[in-house]
Amino acid sequence: MRIEAVRAVPGLSGFFFDDQRAIKDGATQTGFDYEGQPTTAGFDRIREAGESLLVELELADGSVVTGDCAAVQYSGAGGRDPLFRATEYRPVVEGAVADELRGRDATMFRQNATVVEGLDPVRSEGDQLHTAVRYGVSQALLNAAARATGQTPAGVVSSAYRTEMAATPVPVFGQSGDERHTNAEKMLVKRVPVLPHGLFNSVEKVGTDGERLREYVTWLRERTEELGPASYAPRFHLDVYGILGEVFGPPYDRAEVVDYFESLRAAAAPYPLQIEGPMDAGDRAEQIRQMAQLRDGLADAGVDVDIVADEWCNTFEDVRAFVDVGAADVVQIKTPDLGGIHRSAEAVLYCEGTDTRAYLGGTCNETATSARACANVALATDAAQVLAKPGMGFDEGFMIVTNEMRRTLARTGDDTADSEHADGPRSGTRRTASDGGTRR
Repeated sequence: MRIEAVRAVPGLSGFFFDDQRAIKDGATQTGFDYEGQPTTAGFDRIREAGESLLVELELADGSVVTGDCAAVQYSGAGGRDPLFRATEYRPVVEGAVADELRGRDATMFRQNATVVEGLDPVRSEGDQLHTAVRYGVSQALLNAAARATGQTPAGVVSSAYRTEMAATPVPVFGQSGDERHTNAEKMLVKRVPVLPHGLFNSVEKVGTDGERLREYVTWLRERTEELGPASYAPRFHLDVYGILGEVFGPPYDRAEVVDYFESLRAAAAPYPLQIEGPMDAGDRAEQIRQMAQLRDGLADAGVDVDIVADEWCNTFEDVRAFVDVGAADVVQIKTPDLGGIHRSAEAVLYCEGTDTRAYLGGTCNETATSARACANVALATDAAQVLAKPGMGFDEGFMIVTNEMRRTLARTGDDTADSEHADGPRSGTRRTASDGGTRR
């Protein structure tokens, strides 16, 4: 079945674009907004309404499939592509991208996505199309292949990469936004497998000595025991946006830092704990070195806290670099930053056979369409966990991602599709990594 036409319409995303550097530098939050001047290129305000670009592919049978171009909340930070403006990239999608895709066989998902990836950047900054464009167009191509072959999108990815699909829903990670108490309680009532994110993106929220983060972990453990049944065994996952690096500073294998992480572990016990983005070193090489230093320090002291790579782990090549030197226990595969959604699948699979788990993440600033596509990729690659998205309200994103996985598994005939995964994320991997490297 051929692709006949390509259209694009500016749309909304599920959250906002935020200038992370301005916030880290002390911008004052007033209500929902921030006071002060932006510091990251492309921003007119510190907080701006999120945008998306809605892509439609019309197929030869008259059907229309969709994909949504979206970029992360903290665009332009940590080595990521600049702020995404939908109106700027609409002519790119309806021009160069459409010219390349018209007439192509819709069943050839992987080949079509690769072709888009290699297009001339036209008005994009850098040597490729903006990651958001590649992300949204590849979702539409995935859905086109599913329509043309009569498979689920997960089935298309599984066939393309010869994977064994997950037999049950991948554990979902809920994100709380700044409503870190109320939304965490919602997650506990709904028995979310991984929670609550927490949004600790300033020294004020973490505490000048890290004390507020520790107090929150203690509260979370107490509420888990109060609200959750005895069989509920979630994993705690907290994102600190590099702020612990500002609190402590390097080196990260020294006793002061290790002892602090041990205090977090004790506060969370008996629930496993993982900390995302402990520091932001300013470039990839130094970030990898500092993450590995922290991981070694925790391992040598027997402190059982996992660290999660986020900052400076954006592209497929970045994921490989972190995994190859064992710089993290978990890597977040930040789906919009990898560009084509097939690259997210490849990044998850690269973690197979290593001691680094793959968290198929993304951003609150996506759409329902992109979230459903990612849920299918998570199933096809059997990721360790997948982000509930879009939005920061929790309930809606959790519903969208969970229902998509259950619906997909029901179509495959799996009678365990309604599993709640109360035991938390998968702890290991099944397949062998497809490439080499020095790993722990």
